[in-house]
Amino acid sequence: MEERKPEWPEAGDLVIATIETVTDYGAYAKLDEYDKRGLLHVSEISSSWIRNIRDFVREGQKMVLKVLRVDLEKGHIDLSLRRVTKRERIEKVLSWKKERKAEALLREVAEKVGLTNDEIYEKAGAIIEEKFGLYEGFEKAVIEGPEELVKIGIPENLAKAFAEVAKERIHVKMVKVKGVLEIRCMKPNGVKIIKEAFLTAKSEKTKDADIKFYVIAAPKYSIEALAENYKRAEDVLQKAAQSVVSNITKADGQGTFRREK
Repeated sequence: MEERKPEWPEAGDLVIATIETVTDYGAYAKLDEYDKRGLLHVSEISSSWIRNIRDFVREGQKMVLKVLRVDLEKGHIDLSLRRVTKRERIEKVLSWKKERKAEALLREVAEKVGLTNDEIYEKAGAIIEEKFGLYEGFEKAVIEGPEELVKIGIPENLAKAFAEVAKERIHVKMVKVKGVLEIRCMKPNGVKIIKEAFLTAKSEKTKDADIKFYVIAAPKYSIEALAENYKRAEDVLQKAAQSVVSNITKADGQGTFRREK
């Protein structure tokens, strides 16, 4: 499925590269994501003085480099190490690892449904990649199920295969936010009203999030929301807390919510 990559990188691109040859004037590197090679000149290795170039680069080393220039006519690519920030390096490595894992998962799906790699990409991978990003599409299949893929036009049998492979191979890390509910209901059936308020709030969550309640010491209760990102978790937390307070208030009780940091 490498044909989906453009033939040449562009100036400014970050690339994963493997150092093949080290010389006194620089290093030649193979661009792992392209069938190309480029030159990392000694002047682009470090901003500080270099006594021994091999203190900075060595044969077989993988690194994140920035493309400075691409000469299509000569087939030359000039690369830089010193212009890559720490944040760029971390983000590029993470992105590259996700791409590789997504490609491996897609091959598993192809094998599962009896299609070639190119066929599964054409029938499903390309659509998912355009809509969500390929790896992110697998994550969505884990969190929300195959229905989310069917919604964007993936055939049901392929969507189910995607979800099955994703659930076997991907563990989606959930983030957690929490707060404190202080609620009172002095009616004879107050305990039942409070319990039903919690159950109602919990039932309103969706497949991509979870809500948990814990007793601190009546009338205080801890409320936690878990989701794939903080924005979603915060939204679920606020809606659940509002639901509890609203239902308690409607039953002539009292309720307040405080977000914990």
